[in-house]
Parts: sequence; structure tokens; C-alpha cells
Amino acid sequence: MEERKDILEGIETDIKKLLYGYVKAQSFTYTEREKEAERFLTDHFSKIPYFMEHPEFFGTCKIEGDPFDRAVFYAMVKGKGRDTAVFVHHSDVVDIEDFKLLRSYAFSPDELGEELFKIKDSLPPEARRDLETGGFLFGRGAADMKGGGAVQISLLERYSRLKAFKGNVIVIAVPDEENLSAGMRSAVKLLADLKKQYDLNYKIMINSEPHQRKDPARGVFSEGSVGKIMPFIYVRGYLSHIGKVFEGFNPLNLMSEIVRRTELNMDFSDVVGRESAPPPTWLYLKDSKKHYDVSMPLSASGCFSILTLDETPSEIMERVKEICRASFDAVLKDMNDSYGRFSQVTEPVAGRLPWKEKVMDFGELFREAEETHGEGFRESYARKLAFLSEQVKEGSINILECNFALLEVVFDHIEDLSPRVVYGLIPPYYPNVSNLYFEGENKIQGLSEKLDGYVWEEYGQHYSKEYFYTGISDLSYTSIREGDKTLKALEKYMPLFGTFYHIPVESIEEISMPCINIGPWGKDFHKVTERVFKEDLYIRTPRIINKAVSIVLDDPKLAGDSSAVL
Repeated sequence: MEERKDILEGIETDIKKLLYGYVKAQSFTYTEREKEAERFLTDHFSKIPYFMEHPEFFGTCKIEGDPFDRAVFYAMVKGKGRDTAVFVHHSDVVDIEDFKLLRSYAFSPDELGEELFKIKDSLPPEARRDLETGGFLFGRGAADMKGGGAVQISLLERYSRLKAFKGNVIVIAVPDEENLSAGMRSAVKLLADLKKQYDLNYKIMINSEPHQRKDPARGVFSEGSVGKIMPFIYVRGYLSHIGKVFEGFNPLNLMSEIVRRTELNMDFSDVVGRESAPPPTWLYLKDSKKHYDVSMPLSASGCFSILTLDETPSEIMERVKEICRASFDAVLKDMNDSYGRFSQVTEPVAGRLPWKEKVMDFGELFREAEETHGEGFRESYARKLAFLSEQVKEGSINILECNFALLEVVFDHIEDLSPRVVYGLIPPYYPNVSNLYFEGENKIQGLSEKLDGYVWEEYGQHYSKEYFYTGISDLSYTSIREGDKTLKALEKYMPLFGTFYHIPVESIEEISMPCINIGPWGKDFHKVTERVFKEDLYIRTPRIINKAVSIVLDDPKLAGDSSAVL
């Protein structure tokens, strides 16, 4: 093993070689191919001398019940003492359908760059400039986020060469981040087990998602991550022929009003200090029609995404309920106004339309069916839930279709046929986390400011601090506030919670630690022009993370100075 002089000397060569191999593992999210990344990492670490001597310090942890037999990869350098820094990154990537004729080059950065250069005039101006200057590396996963993963792995390998490492560092590579974060939810349990087995004291989790910049000369550190919640709306109407419109209730009318009142509604935009979550947007919307006929659809369903900085599921769902009620009332008023005008020129069907506002959450709907049909309903529901969960795992339906198919089963056991709105939640759920809220004994104070000072001194560049990474990340599972209340809310509102989807609240509370995102500058994630800034990737980011480790583990020599004390 080497003595510590400049332990990062030449690390850019290691990062590049590792990244090119890592990118070639075509680990498309929620597919069997995610295991390519797992196999790549296992093979890589099996050749590192430290891990050849200590095979117990690296391996995989299977995700329980996973349809593709995926696993979380981990590796640990075990030094002196309990204090531990955890590196996390995700190993899955999104598909490459947008690459079209360039699909065969998507995982070969150099070749892709050459091919993009041939069509540079068709690229957006900023992408073209970055391609021509040569400062960015293009390729699927190069930015999001195997670039950051390659930095973390290369650092861990350097630490493994030191004779007397102070503290411990763990690298976790998780699958499924781009889908339901099954990897990170399993990694939390793994970290809880490692903590118990080796008596570790988790000081911080460092993620290396790429950051975006408004000012090219200023990077960003994120001391937390936004939460995400996905409310669903199900509107049950009342069938009628289109020639008898006032005898029915069109669910599309009410659903449209709910969409209009929620899409980009800034009342849902959570604000903390000078940071604001983007307003909600709808991700899915359809009616129950399977073929054309001259009847209204019986139901309409959809869901929208809300990003949070501070609010809880219960608080948000109360607001959703009020919007559903107000929308229902507005639609009923419009319908009765139209019916009044219609009745002035033709014989009225009735004095007034019979419909009344009826809005409830999923838990209330479930209880109504249960009170009417008892054990028969519960058995039918359980069978359908198990069947649908298996279909989702097999890929024959998606999680949204599964959720609404389950609601149809409940409605089969509902006697009241009048129109109504049912609201609830669809997985996944991401808690909002921030060092602002962290109250544990390991609270890190002034870390971003110290790192900014280091970067300015070394590279003449500043980094801003934000309390929330808005791209959604696995850092959401580093800690949780009011875990019991969160569980109760998910049980109440989420039909798929428990059997198909779960949040390991107890394990999150066991490993609870501050967090920070330190990643390279990246652009156009999930696009054909996805790219990462080479200078960050190879030079700055590994040294910034190393500086953070030296501060957190109180080892100034690791970064070659004596100023690393919080």
C-alpha cells in the first residue's frame, strides 16, 4: 500500500477508464439488463488488491421479491474508528429511443462524439457549442449518473491503498432510481445491517448526481433533496346516451375541471426560504372507454406529480380534497345552468338534476365496500391485489394501470351508483430531506461553505449552496421526519402500499444522517445530447469529494492540509 502523499495523483486516468467500461454496461432501468452494471462492478472490485484480501467488504444485496433479480452493489474500505462516510449513486440509465440512428453509439462516448459532430448543425445551439469546444463528454449515462459513480469508485480504490485510513467509506450502487427506487429502499436496509455488524457511525451520505448551472462559472452543492408525491384522481360518472346528456354525468367534465385547477397551480409550490419547488403537472390521464360507442365513459382517471420541500402527504392530500370538492361544485353549477336553459325550450326531464357533490379518499371508499360485503370483499380485493402486483412485476401492465384496476374492483362492491370523486396516492413516494431539518448528533454545519472556500482557493471558482436538489434523488431516503405519520398517510391513501410497495421507515430512522450532493456539471439528462463537463468529472469533483471526506472524518492529511476541522 502507498503512503499518503497526493493520493489523487493521476486519478483522472482511472476515472476515464472506469467510466468508459461502466457506460458500456447497458443497464436500462426496470429491465433484466440492469444486472449488467452489477456484474461490471463485481468484476471490477474483485481485481482490486484490497478487496482480494478482504472479500467480505464487497458484494451484492438482493432486492427482495424483485422481478429481475436485481441487487444493490456495495464496497467498503474499513479503517480505524466508527465514523463513516457513505457514497451513493445509481447504476441504471433511461432508454435510448431518442438516439434513433445513433443507438449503436449511445454507450461509446468517443464514437458518439464523432457521429454527433457530423450532424452538429441539427443540434440545439448550446449542445453544438459544447460539442465543438470539446469540453463535454457525451453518452447515455455519462452524466446521469455513471460519471459521478466512476468518481466515487475511483476514490474508494485510492483509499483502499492507504495503510492507516481514518474512519470508513462505503460505496453503494443502486438500481431502479429512474423508476421506483427499489434499489435505494433496499440499500437503506443494507446500511442498517452494516451499521450493526461493524458498529458504524454514519456521518454523511454523499450523492454525485450531476448538477445544473445557471452561471457556467458557479457550481452547486445540494444539502438535501426534494420530496415527490403522486396524487391520483378517479372520477366515477353515470352512463347515458349522448342524446340524453342530462340523464347522465360525464366524468370527463369533472376531471377536466380538476386538471385545470391543479396543473401548474402555484398554491402547491412548496417554498422554504428562497427556494421553491416547481408547481405540479399531470403525468397520466384517460377515460375507461375501450372502444367507440354513443355512451358517455363511465369513469376517468389520472395522476399528477407534486414536488415538496417541507409539506407532508397529509397536508397535500387535504388540499387535493378541497380542490376536488370545489371542482365538483363548479361543475354541478354549470350543469344545472345548462339544464335550466335547455328546459326553457324543451320539456324538462326533472325539476333539477339529481347529482350532489361526493368526494372521498381511497380509505373511505375501501371501508364502504368492506361494510357492505365484509369478508367476501376483503378476499376478492386481496386476490386481485396479488394478481395485479404480479402483472406489474412481469411487465404486462404498469403501476398506474394496476392502481386503477384495483379501484375498479372496489367499485364492483359499491352499491351507491351516484357520481363521485376518489383521490389517493400512487407509488413512488420520496420524502423531502434537508440538512435544514436534520436534528441528529451528526449534524454537519458549514460543510458547503468550507468546500466552496477550498474550490475557490484551488480553482478560482465558487459553488452555491442549495438546501434541495430538485431533480429528485435517492438522498430522499437518508432520513425521515415523523415516520409513523407518514406510514399512516400512505396506508390510508395508497392502494398498492404494503403488498407491492413499501417504505422502510424503521431502517431509514436507524441510518439517519445528513446528506450532500457533490457531482459534476451535466446537461440534457435523458436526451440524446446528455453530457458531462470533463474538467469537473476528471479534476474538480473527485478532489471536492475527497476534501469533504477529510472534513467529515476529521483527517486533514487526506486532502493534504490541516484546515479540515468542523
